[in-house]
Amino acid sequence: MIDKQSPIPIYHQLEEQIKGKIEKGEYMPGDSLPSEREYAEELNISRMTVRQAITNLVNERYLHRIKGKGTFITEKKFEQNLSGLTSFTEDMKARGMKPSNKLVNFEIVPAKKSLASQLNIPEHSPIYEIKRIRLAEDIPMALERTYVSANLIKGLTDDIVQSSLYQYIEDDLQLKIGKASQLFEATIANDEEMEYLNIPEHSPILLMRRITQLEDGTPFEVVKSAYRADRYQFMLDLER
Repeated sequence: MIDKQSPIPIYHQLEEQIKGKIEKGEYMPGDSLPSEREYAEELNISRMTVRQAITNLVNERYLHRIKGKGTFITEKKFEQNLSGLTSFTEDMKARGMKPSNKLVNFEIVPAKKSLASQLNIPEHSPIYEIKRIRLAEDIPMALERTYVSANLIKGLTDDIVQSSLYQYIEDDLQLKIGKASQLFEATIANDEEMEYLNIPEHSPILLMRRITQLEDGTPFEVVKSAYRADRYQFMLDLER
């Protein structure tokens, strides 16, 4: 209900009502929001007031507009803390979510000069080339391209790369993963990323490039991942 006698602005009361319904699950991600006219008639307030409330919620990313279709509840973003080195599988399991992978390509290829340099191996050395779609609760989250030194990380199979590569390295090969360096940039999805992530043309993505090392400093993995910007966000705790 709207209290027109309250000192709290009407548009703010409506914002809080909509937020409350989202938090209680009455409005689910992807649901269409009632129109401005419906809100105005139901609550006996002006459409301008409704529009201000909805615009504020769009700016706060609770809602999003699709031209010609209406206003919708925004899908909740998955958050990854960058303060620790974890795999996608480990990260999703820690949230109590079901991770899965869809393997697109898995083969051994000769390392090109750039990859060989990053992995600190001779050019044309064998490397695993792995392309997979990362999913959480069956939702495509990222298209990941991974390149692993085949002479260092031996015995990879389809089953291993579809579960947890890091777990195999540490539990089966008894190698200790040390640290990684990561670079992020915002860009627009290309045709391949649009297809595999099921996103429309011109969609923003978060592009991540990572080189991962064993505890002794030996690089074993180069990863290039395209994360859906509408589904994923990264968080880093900083201390002064």
